[in-house]
Order: sequence, then C-alpha cells, then structure tokens
Amino acid sequence: MSLDALQEVWFTLNQNRLRTFLTAFGVFWGIFMLVLLLGVGQGLKNGIEQSFSSDVRTSMWISSNKTSLPYRGLPQGRHIKLQESDVDFLKNQFPEINIIAAEEPLGSNFRADIYVTYGQHSGSFSVLGAGANYFKIKKSQNYHYGRRLNDLDEADARKVVVIGTKVAERLFGNEYNPIGHQIAINGVSVKIVGVFYDSGWEGRMSERIYMPLAAFQKTFGKGQNIGSIAVVPHSDVDNVALSERILGMLKERHKISPQDNTALRLFDLAKETEEINNTFTGIGLFLWFVGLGTLMAGIVGISNIMIISVKERTREIGIRKALGAHPRQIIYTILSESLLVTLIAGYVGLVLSVGLLELYNWMTNEYGIELPYFSHPEVDVHIAIVALLILVCVGTVAGLVPAWQAARISPIEAMREET
Repeated sequence: MSLDALQEVWFTLNQNRLRTFLTAFGVFWGIFMLVLLLGVGQGLKNGIEQSFSSDVRTSMWISSNKTSLPYRGLPQGRHIKLQESDVDFLKNQFPEINIIAAEEPLGSNFRADIYVTYGQHSGSFSVLGAGANYFKIKKSQNYHYGRRLNDLDEADARKVVVIGTKVAERLFGNEYNPIGHQIAINGVSVKIVGVFYDSGWEGRMSERIYMPLAAFQKTFGKGQNIGSIAVVPHSDVDNVALSERILGMLKERHKISPQDNTALRLFDLAKETEEINNTFTGIGLFLWFVGLGTLMAGIVGISNIMIISVKERTREIGIRKALGAHPRQIIYTILSESLLVTLIAGYVGLVLSVGLLELYNWMTNEYGIELPYFSHPEVDVHIAIVALLILVCVGTVAGLVPAWQAARISPIEAMREET
C-alpha cells in the first residue's frame, strides 16, 4: 500500500472516530478473548499434568490388596503381598519391559504418618524404600541440593536418604542446605544426600523421604516385601496389552483367581495421560469455538460499518469511476480500510492478551503464588501466527461484500444520489 493510499484510508477512518473505535473494539475484544481463553486452557492442562508427579508418562504402577474370590481351595480375603522376587520374575518374563523398580512404604503409601526428627524440629512424612532403577522412573524430579540415590547406594545398602523440599523446610528452614546432616526416622539415624521437588499431588509428593530399598528392608525389618512395582515398557509397546499379560502372570504366581479384579491393582499413567489429552483437546476446540465466535461478532460489525461507509460515499465512488477509476481500485480502497482496522485492533488485542498472561506468570513466580491444577498459562507462537492469519482472512472477508458493492456502483446513478 502506497503512502498516499494509506493517508487516504486514514483520513476516511478519522472522519468517523467514534464509529471506527467501536468497530475496532469488537475485533480487539474477539482476539483478546480468543488468545486469553487458549492461554488459560493451556494453564489448566499444565496444572493437571503436574499433578501426575515426576514419573515417566508411560509408567505403570502395580500394587496388591486383599483377594475378593476364593481360588484353588484358598479362601477369599487373603492379603496379597508383592515380593522382590516378583520384580526379577517380570523382568525375565517380559522383554518388552524397559525399566522396572520396586517401592515399599514404611507406613501408609498415601499419608504422611512417619515421625522424623532433626534436633528440636520434627514432623510426620511419608518414608519409602526405593529399589534399583527407581529414579530412572522419577526422572523429572528437580533436585535443589545434592543428588539422587544411585545403584551403589542400593548395592551397598547405604543408610542415606533423599528428602523432599517440604521435609527440608520443616526440619531445616527455607534457606538451609541440609546435605550431609543426619535425621532420625523412627529413631534411626540416616544421612541426607539430596533434596528434591516433586510437583505431584499439588506438591505433596515433596513431603516424601526415599531410602535405598536394601537398607530400608534391613533397617525396618521389612524382609523381601514390597508395596508397588513400577514398570516402564519400551516405546513401541502397547501398554494395555502388556498390563493384561503382567496381571495374568502375577495372578497365577500368587494363586489369585483370574476373575478377581481387586487383589492386584494397576495404574497406567499412559492411559490417564491420554484421557487427559483427549479431554483438553475437546476443551481446546470449545475454546476456539467460543473465541472465534466472539471474533466473528466483531468482524460482522466491521462488515456492517463498511456497508454504511460505502452508502455514505456513493457520490464519491461514482465520481471516481466517472474519472476513470477501475473497479479493482475501488475494491482495493475499501478492503484496505477493513484490513487496517482489523489488523491494528487485532494486533493490540493479541499483544495485551499475551502481556496479561506473562504478567500473571511473573507475579506467580515473584510472589510464590500457586493455584491447584493451574500452572503457567501460555500461548504457543504457532497459535499467535494462526490468530494473525485468521485476522487477515476475516478482515478481507469483512470488507469483500461492501467492496464488491462499491465496485458495482454506476457513475450515473451515483451522481443522482442526494448529498
């Protein structure tokens, strides 16, 4: 667009400032709400994903319970207890398994019920024994100090632990590095080698203490019992089919009826993640529908205003055509006005909506604000590009009908219009 053409378009819009502002506001609000809604939707998705903790997203967790059916002369109500030998059994039977590890809680697996002390400070936390390869599954844990437990800790049965940030804050304060200090778990002293943060369960996974399983079993008299088995299959393996085969083999091994669905429980994180992704795909489509609907309302407003503008400028357009203006030039002028209003208003709406999301993220980081199941709302750069392309398209469509109408004006009829 030449400078003269731009000045002409700007002069026309400036003649009706209030009308131009109200029309532009409709487009601004549409793109503002579209981007804001998409950002909020992404924030909800991020928050839900964080609640799944730091585990590998394809992991499966197997735990045991009481039997609900008699089997082979054995009564119902037997409490099934998984063993370390089950880990070796599954590893040998299923080459599809990439990582397998054991976990055993000292108290409850879901409640912070073990008394832990350091000097005059104390608190109740979850304490678990972690077998070999366990932290390959907890790969997304963020370590503020120290290191993870490793294979040497397990092989040598070292009495060392890694503690969550909630434990460190309670026993040592917010700014203190506890690495190398001794804490007492039920009166037994152990050495801290790492401090981690785990976002699972809205941060409650950071109330945990992990100890090498070999040392854990010797120290607290747990024998070879384990509470859970974590399995990560290779990337090309179907989790559903593998989980059915694993449960079938374990039921046979522990003399559990094939129809008993309570004695062994399997939590498939890949399945849960897929369901969440499908849910948010639907939510995303709905947000696009609502946002685009709002944007379309603004575009309809632009189209109506341009039709009115063409009606008011009938004589002007007729004179131009009488002086030799080609219909293509008339269409170009009207479309330029529509696009200019659309792009300026849309760009301002896009910038303000992204700025508002970034302001929220800055405030939450600066002041430590945490909302349940909501984290870091953002808009992907590809979404922003798509939004701008939509603006260009709808701005063109909004001006097309009035531009075509203007191009069809007869100079003779236009000259007869009353001023």
